[in-house]
Amino acid sequence: MTPAEKQLNFIIEHAVWPINVVHVPFVVSLVAAGVVASSVAFLISFPVLRVRGDYLAIVTLGFGEVIRVLCNASQSVTNGPLGLKGLYPHTNLWWSWGVATVAVFAVQRLINSNYGLAMKAIREDETAARAMGVDPFQRLMLAFLISAFFSGIAGGLLAHLITTISPGLFTFFLTFNLLIMIVVGGLGSTTGAIIGAVLFAWGGEALRIVERPMEIGPFTIPGIPGMRMVIFSLILMLVILFVRNGIMGRSEFSWDSVASKLAGWRRTQRPL
Repeated sequence: MTPAEKQLNFIIEHAVWPINVVHVPFVVSLVAAGVVASSVAFLISFPVLRVRGDYLAIVTLGFGEVIRVLCNASQSVTNGPLGLKGLYPHTNLWWSWGVATVAVFAVQRLINSNYGLAMKAIREDETAARAMGVDPFQRLMLAFLISAFFSGIAGGLLAHLITTISPGLFTFFLTFNLLIMIVVGGLGSTTGAIIGAVLFAWGGEALRIVERPMEIGPFTIPGIPGMRMVIFSLILMLVILFVRNGIMGRSEFSWDSVASKLAGWRRTQRPL
C-alpha cells in the first residue's frame, strides 16, 4: 500500500514508522510476507515442536489465536479489527497458479532430497530415526518454516484477491478448512493435498444449489441457508469412516501407475 492509502486506512491510530512510509512492489511484498511468517514460526517453534500428535495441533491452534488477538490489539501496526481496505487486486489466475506450481515443485524437491528422506524416517519412527543420527527437531523446524513461508505468501495473495483483510478472517474455521483438504486428499501425499483443495473449493460452490429454492413437480422446496455446509460435513464424515487414509493416502499420482491400471483393466476385459 502507498503511504496515502495507509493514511486513509489508519484512522484511529496512525501507522508507526517505517510502516507508514514504506512502499514496495507486489512481488517484494509477497516475499516479505513469507519471511515475516517464517520469522514468527521460528519464534514459536521452540515450544510447539516439543510436543507431538494431537498436542501439536492444539498448541499450534492456540498460538494462532494468540497472534489473532495481538493483531486486533496492534492498532498502529495492523489497524486492529478495522483491517486494511482498498488493496489493489493484484492476485489473478496467473499469480495463484504460478505460486501454487512453485510451491508444489519446491515441496517435491524437498521430499526427494536427503532432508525429505529424514523427515519420512521421523514420521515412521522418530526413535529409530534419532538412533540413526537424524535430529528430529532440526528437520521438523525446517518443515515448519517452509510451510509458514508459503502460508505467508498465500495470505498476501488472499489479501490482494479480496482487496480487504483483517484479523477476523483468520479464525479457527479457516484452519479447519485447511485440515479438511488435507484429510480428504490424504495425509502424506502432495497429490492428495491438491485433489483435496480442488474438491473442497469446487464442492463448496457446486453445493450452493441446495440453498436455493427448488421446484420438483408440484412441490416447492425452500432454500435453507447453510445446508451446503451440512451436506459437506456429512461427506467429510463418510470419507473419514470409509476412506480413513484419504483419497490418495500416502501415494502420489504418476502416469506409470495410470498406465498399469489401464493395462490391468484391459486384461480383465479380454474374453477368455
